[in-house]
Amino acid sequence: MVTEERIILIGNYLPDKQESMIRFAFLLNSGFLNAGVSSEIWWPTRLFGSKAKVTNSGTGKWLGYFDKYIVFPLVLSWRVRKRKFNNTRFHVCDHSNAPYLKYLPANRSSITCHDVIAIRGGLGYSDSYQPASKLGRFLQNWILHHLKKARSIAFVSQLSLNQFKDLVEDEVLEQKNWRVIHNSFNADFNPMDRTKAKEILSKEKINLEVPFLLHVGSDLPRKNRKLLLDMVAILRQEQKINLCLAGEGMNNGLLAYARALNLQNNLLQVVKPNHQTLVALYTLCDAFIFPSLSEGFGWPLIEAQACGAPVIASNVEPMPEVSGGAALHFDPTQAKDFAKGYQDLQNQNLREELIKKGFENCSRFHKKQMVSAYLNLYN
Repeated sequence: MVTEERIILIGNYLPDKQESMIRFAFLLNSGFLNAGVSSEIWWPTRLFGSKAKVTNSGTGKWLGYFDKYIVFPLVLSWRVRKRKFNNTRFHVCDHSNAPYLKYLPANRSSITCHDVIAIRGGLGYSDSYQPASKLGRFLQNWILHHLKKARSIAFVSQLSLNQFKDLVEDEVLEQKNWRVIHNSFNADFNPMDRTKAKEILSKEKINLEVPFLLHVGSDLPRKNRKLLLDMVAILRQEQKINLCLAGEGMNNGLLAYARALNLQNNLLQVVKPNHQTLVALYTLCDAFIFPSLSEGFGWPLIEAQACGAPVIASNVEPMPEVSGGAALHFDPTQAKDFAKGYQDLQNQNLREELIKKGFENCSRFHKKQMVSAYLNLYN
């Protein structure tokens, strides 16, 4: 039975190809519909940016800005004024779109904050590991200005909520409906039949005769891929081991560093794997390594756990929060500690215990739980 309540989700600008944020909008939308709540997604208008090949650099970037920050606010304001939305809640799916809140009814609008990394980077916090340009600093301060005014915010981790409160300590927090709602899985992740997984990875030319460590993510400095290379260099002194990087390809600087360590023959790359390939990688890796210096949540950590991979991760929050204690955590500046952690995983009892606890931890991130928490936020 569809209730009278209606939810309109404000998604991200599609030409920017922010895949995780697009998946998040679809995740919420499908969850609300499955819960019997009428829901739809409004995507920012594609007008000028649709003619550009890319919207993250050059002329295309400015065309995208025009669509996002001038055209769509006009469209949004017109839609809200034209139609009656008395029984409608508005939810902005990404905090980077906080300026849109200005055009929505304040008492019936909310937003998800996935992290405050870029905001803190724009304010000069070095531990964000994401410095901003002059324009970036302006944009992040603008985003922060509108985000602080939001009455209802869902933070995907306790760390993000705490860091945000530190930025607005002079505000009247008692009147705010700010709470933590962990992300759920945005796709199905389960251990794959190993024979099938091997067939998939053989097509990717993954050498399965040598155990491989897996990292999934981008090439941003805060992802700390350099530690992965240092870790493999240490381990290779005593055993055969490869490193597979899935997601974004390595930059020239890291490739040069890998050659300096003579690791070029130990590196495997799978650029932008499809879902089946990703699950196969999680299933067959000897361990999943997540040494990030800064995260808002860290989806790959629980994806690996759900596929039965033992996890070694940074001891920096929110990684321990998300892992639920079902991972080995170390200082992300100490490659030797990560290497020692992997060596400890050769103890079969420890490995099996981590994998078991990882499966148990994943029960915290079901979609129904997240959707229920969002409906409670709106209430």
